[in-house]
Amino acid sequence: MRVLVALGGNALLRRGEPMTAEAQRHNVKIAAESLAAIYPGNELVITHGNGPQVGLLALQGQAYKPDEVYPLDVLGAETEGMIGYMIEQEMGNLLPFDVPFATILTMVEVDRDDPGFKNPTKFIGPVYGKQDADKLAAQKGWVFKQDGDKWRRVVASPQPKRIFELRPIKWLLDKGTIVIAAGGGGIPTVYEAGRQLRGIEAVIDKDLCSELLARELEVDLFIMATDAEAVFLDWGKPTARAIRTASPEAMAQYPFPAGSMGPKVEAACHFASVTGRTAAIGALKDLPAILRGEAGTSIRAGAGPACFYTK
Repeated sequence: MRVLVALGGNALLRRGEPMTAEAQRHNVKIAAESLAAIYPGNELVITHGNGPQVGLLALQGQAYKPDEVYPLDVLGAETEGMIGYMIEQEMGNLLPFDVPFATILTMVEVDRDDPGFKNPTKFIGPVYGKQDADKLAAQKGWVFKQDGDKWRRVVASPQPKRIFELRPIKWLLDKGTIVIAAGGGGIPTVYEAGRQLRGIEAVIDKDLCSELLARELEVDLFIMATDAEAVFLDWGKPTARAIRTASPEAMAQYPFPAGSMGPKVEAACHFASVTGRTAAIGALKDLPAILRGEAGTSIRAGAGPACFYTK
């Protein structure tokens, strides 16, 4: 079975943790244990978020002169290499020596006129208190939005249109390689006049790009691994209920937060509707059980109304 697992940002750097290489490697090691458990007998593609990492690099870059600051597309490429390296190494320490790995720097085409450029929504970087966020906004011209009880920088998040490295990814999978690709939603690129490709200042949503890659690779199961055990209705309330299975049409009846579960549900529903195959959302630690259909929320065409877990 061909499986694509999209690692949420929490798999790499948990909210409130110090943004250090040591903390990231610790979390990657935990993620690698779950990923290694589902590899035997399956083809495996791994994608991941990069919001905290790319935001940190952007913040560090502000220490340089204005003309020395690297744009977000270049920072995205840097984080793809950094995170891919950690995943390869930690999984390589768990799996047999002859299992091949490859991290692909993945360019993704977006529309330069995408409405996402007018309304930044993608959270990047660390969290701040309101006073610090206001100070940084005044100093650097950054846009901030509330994220829970804190504030984070937001940047443009255009829709992914095309993944350029699709053919080499397929070639590697055919050779039994574990492929890490489309990290952070891929490197956002646009075509200029004369078919000249260049990067653009943005961060693509990781879940939407992962869904596009899952469709293009014709994966059998698309899993979005997060810190929640399933998709919940009335999250944080006494009436909270975890959805076990549902059709895309059933999921469309419920509202989900745009800054957290919303993009995941949107991506899962689109994948299930277009392909007729299953998308799942659940906890990273439960990957083997999600693979067996025993944990998480499974969304598939024809599943009918939402079915809930019972205590």
